[in-house]
Amino acid sequence: MTIKNDLEHSGAREMHQDSPPQKNSILNFVSPTDFVELPSKGLFYKEGHPLHNKEVIEIKFMTAKEEDILTNEALLRKGLAIERFMESVILNPNIKSHELLIGDRNAILIAARISGYGEKYETKMACPACGTQNDIVFDISKPEIFHPSMEGLKAIRKNDRGNYIFKLPVCNFDVECRLLTGKDENRLTEMAKTKKKHRLESSSVTDQFKMMIVSIDEVSDKGTLNRFIEVMPAADARALRNAYKRIIPNIKLKDDFSCISCDHEQELEVPFGADFFWPDR
Repeated sequence: MTIKNDLEHSGAREMHQDSPPQKNSILNFVSPTDFVELPSKGLFYKEGHPLHNKEVIEIKFMTAKEEDILTNEALLRKGLAIERFMESVILNPNIKSHELLIGDRNAILIAARISGYGEKYETKMACPACGTQNDIVFDISKPEIFHPSMEGLKAIRKNDRGNYIFKLPVCNFDVECRLLTGKDENRLTEMAKTKKKHRLESSSVTDQFKMMIVSIDEVSDKGTLNRFIEVMPAADARALRNAYKRIIPNIKLKDDFSCISCDHEQELEVPFGADFFWPDR
């Protein structure tokens, strides 16, 4: 993620050397901003979208206003705190946070978190080897950005609608998939909560497939697609999940982990726990 200081892009007039220094005043203070690199590079937004072919997005630093949003009990109960938070830090009012691709949303959230709480993320994590809870401090300043590439992906092609066609290895069907957005992610989260509340079996994999699959062998009827997804061979489902990971632009945070109990060491993906945006809760 490339974060550039707002002063480099502000277009502010240069002061003459003989100009007297101006005293800072709370009356003219403006919250600084960052330019955040988008994993999608704007290539997956349709023409007319404010981020079409845009490689960066400008956001403001976290302020007390954003902390109020993150601690608002009503928003937290409704699951709207993060969405309202993103709407507040994104400067362009024409950009709707729920329409952003998941990878782009993650890049914005990481940059905003750094602006508010710094580059160190303190959390607890169970050791993958022995299960001991460890107090960990992760460095989140250098996330890895994944830009999708079609190179070497013979079983995947992109169509004129911006979706991807993937041939299932077992059924040999052509599956058309779209990239999921924040709106889809929020809906999946709500579906998972509802099923947990009513003690229903989790179906996160099939639920995600039902959202991302647009057509199968050019059949787009939702009822037909859903019935096939329920009986899709596991080998096809696994291949589809792996293919989707290869084509979706995303951002990942990784850091070294060392267990205090068994000395197990490995590189781990940084977990986005409840304390990522609520470090004092």
